[in-house]
Amino acid sequence: MAELLPAANGFETVKRYVDDRRDSVVAKILPGELYVTKHRELITTVLGSCVSACIWDEKLGIGGMNHFMLPQQGERKVSSVGDAQWLNSISYSCRYGHWAMEFLINEIIKNGGSRPHLLSKIFGGGKIMANMSDIGHNNIDFVRLYLKNEEIPVVAHDVGGPWPRKIIFCPNSGIVKVKRLRAMHNDTIEKREVAYFKDIIKQPDTTDIELF
Repeated sequence: MAELLPAANGFETVKRYVDDRRDSVVAKILPGELYVTKHRELITTVLGSCVSACIWDEKLGIGGMNHFMLPQQGERKVSSVGDAQWLNSISYSCRYGHWAMEFLINEIIKNGGSRPHLLSKIFGGGKIMANMSDIGHNNIDFVRLYLKNEEIPVVAHDVGGPWPRKIIFCPNSGIVKVKRLRAMHNDTIEKREVAYFKDIIKQPDTTDIELF
């Protein structure tokens, strides 16, 4: 029987529950959240145009997952994955994505992970938001460029396309299960992401990590 052990410091507010069918504790993260664990837990989320990076220490099984969206407002267009100037932009959108990745990596290391042993898998970036057609593509380019610059190998990915996705990640083993959701689910996910997007752009440009 899975036991709900205390969450790592700073992640106590993330929703967790015991899944008897999987015999595991599951942490469910929403847009703008992330979760890191050293226990045998699962982390799950549902992605539309947002992206999740799953990063873990392959030797120790310590890892986590984030869920972020890069706003279009003030965002530079990305012509290629090698467009490093986009990563260095001081726009609000880039600070947000950069912080989501940096915080995830730092928390894994703080909880005992070792940078040379980190691996990653990336998911999401679907084209499901009709009025923001390139936001998923920009998310994908951002996370690939970030991980390349951090020299963290991307060993698997499932990105792009017209589908939302449900992700279940086990940091202890690095295994990720992906379920592509049918179009009937798009409306609910799109409404959630539009609301999240509007909430982000309401924040003042001086906002940094306080957003989370």
